[in-house]
Formats: sequence, C-alpha cells, structure tokens
Amino acid sequence: MLSKACTDAFRAIYRCRYMLSAGVKLPSFPELVVKAKYATEHRCGVVVSGPGLSDDVSGTDPLKDNLPLQVSTALKSTPEAQHSARVVNELSAVLHSVLQDHPINRQRVADGSSPANVVLLRGCGSRIAVPTFQQKHGMRACMVAPTKIIAGLGMSLGIDRLHAPGTTGDYRTQFHIKAEKIAEALTAGQYDFGFLHIKAVDDTGHDQQPVLKVRYLECVDVMLRQLIRRLHEAEAAGHGRYAVCVTGDHSTPVLLGDHSHEPVPFTIAHVRHVVKQMGGPAVVGKVPLVHIAHPPTSDSQTTLGSIAQAARQARHLKKPAAIHTTGDSVSSFGEAAAAAGFLGRFPGSEVMQLVQQFTGRLV
Repeated sequence: MLSKACTDAFRAIYRCRYMLSAGVKLPSFPELVVKAKYATEHRCGVVVSGPGLSDDVSGTDPLKDNLPLQVSTALKSTPEAQHSARVVNELSAVLHSVLQDHPINRQRVADGSSPANVVLLRGCGSRIAVPTFQQKHGMRACMVAPTKIIAGLGMSLGIDRLHAPGTTGDYRTQFHIKAEKIAEALTAGQYDFGFLHIKAVDDTGHDQQPVLKVRYLECVDVMLRQLIRRLHEAEAAGHGRYAVCVTGDHSTPVLLGDHSHEPVPFTIAHVRHVVKQMGGPAVVGKVPLVHIAHPPTSDSQTTLGSIAQAARQARHLKKPAAIHTTGDSVSSFGEAAAAAGFLGRFPGSEVMQLVQQFTGRLV
C-alpha cells in the first residue's frame, strides 16, 4: 500500500493539476512549454516541448528509498543532450518550489512530517514515428490500459484506448469492467486484437505483500472466467472465433519488491478449448457476470511465514485432472509449470508472430 507521504504527494500533485496543466515556466528557458498531468496513484506525466531537446538524459529518481535526489546528466555528448539535462534539472527545482508551498505540505511540516515536495523525473523519452500495430501485424487493435505509460505506448502504435469507467490502474480497479469492455469491443466486430492490462498484481509485488498478491491473482482468475464466458457466448451466437493469451511483461517477486529478469509464463488457447477444460458450456454459462470484490486489506498483514506454510500444505493436495487437453500437458499457469511446455523459452519479440500463427493470421 502507498505510504502517507506518497498519498500526500499524489494529493498535492492532483490538486495542483490546473496550475501544472496551464504550463510551468522555466526562467532560464522561456522558449519551452511544460505541462504536467496526473496519471495513476502517485504518478504524473510531464511533457516539455520546444526546440533543441533530446531524450538522451538520465533522470532524477534514485530508484531506492533514503537516497539523495539525482542530478540529470547527458547520456550523449551532443549539444541537445547537454541542453536537455540542464532543462530537466531546472524543471525538477521548479516543480519542487510549486509543491513546497502547497497547503498539504505546509500542514505536513506543521505536523512534524517531511513534506511530499518532489516529483521524481525518470524515463525520459520522445515519441517516434513507427508503423502502427495494424500496419505491422494486420490486426485492428484496442486496449483497456488505465496505467498511463502502457496506454501511451499503445496510442503511439495506433491502438485504440477503450473507455472503461472504474478501471483505475491500481488496487481499486474494477476487474469485471475490464472483461466487459474488451469483450464488447471484440465481439462487436470492431477489432481483431484486444489488449487488457492488469497493474494491481504488480503493485502487490512492489509492496511486498505475498498473500495480497495471491488474492489479486484470484481476482484475475475470476475476471478471465468472465471474459471466457462472454467470448464463448459470442462464438455460440455466430459472432466470430476467439483465442485468449495470458502472459506478463516482467516478474515482481515479493521478496525483492522490484522488477526482476526471470522468464515469465505464457499461455495461449482457443476459447472453445478453454470452455471444454472448464467443464463445458453448461458450466461456463453459470459464471456470474458481476462485480469482482477486492481482497480485504487485512490480507496485507499476513506474514511470509504463513504463505510459505500454505504453500507446503498445497503440495499435498491432489491436482485436478485435465478434462480436455489440446496442446501440451501443462495444466497450471506459473513459471515452473510453463517451463515444461511445448513453446519452450523465447524472446518477447516473437510473441506476436506466435499469436498470428496460432490464430491463422500469419501469411
């Protein structure tokens, strides 16, 4: 969960949004236009526009707690990179001054707390001209991705962002809405490919909450069952054929509390085969299409010892036999299980080719 300081920083940035969106002025660089917009949780997006800029600069985020704010430096010896590093450092100082005098921070200082008065600038980048998703893969694509960095990447590739009220990109997100909106877009015939992004599970890894991570994975399980039912009903009504792919872009182990570099599991299946595995149309048709309750916050207090004990107990439980098997013999989704699958280990750059081959779209 977010700390009080992070929550206050989020509130301060959010309440300053009108001033920030109107444009922050950099005294040494009057020709530049700066805008900031609230994103999700404690994050915001900052855009600097003007001549002579480069994204070949480091950020100011030390990436770990209790370390000093970094100074942006040029990553290349070009005049543009050196100029941009100076811009980033002045921007950092100006944003600090905007937040320092905010009423929330004045109250924090009065209460004896440290002010939440810094925007950590990281991941500097510029939009580049690239082929659209449809041009590269031959599929019209849409996405439900409240996390702004994911949405921005998708929009840069011409992927339509669906409006999905209640999907927040954090612990509060409405999982059933995600399944509903992506299924509606696909089954209406508007799109050939849908991307559905889940952030909450990653947050539990960063927050080092093992039981909460399991509980949110269970929420994703329910969401997937709802999605399968919606797609199956569309197939039964003659509105296309569908396949579902589940994977991740990285792992976030709770022991580490940060991203790591292990291979991630990957699975892909035709919806009709998933339905058989779930017990058939009669079973799938009874999946409730209702709000998916969030895990209780008390789960975040569960210790690593208790989750390890539960894992040891689970090893003695008999695994359910597969009702229907098409493909390999892997019957669970996880790093260890996926390692035994037919697909083996492959780089992320091959995912879309694999999806195209599986769905018969690769020419």
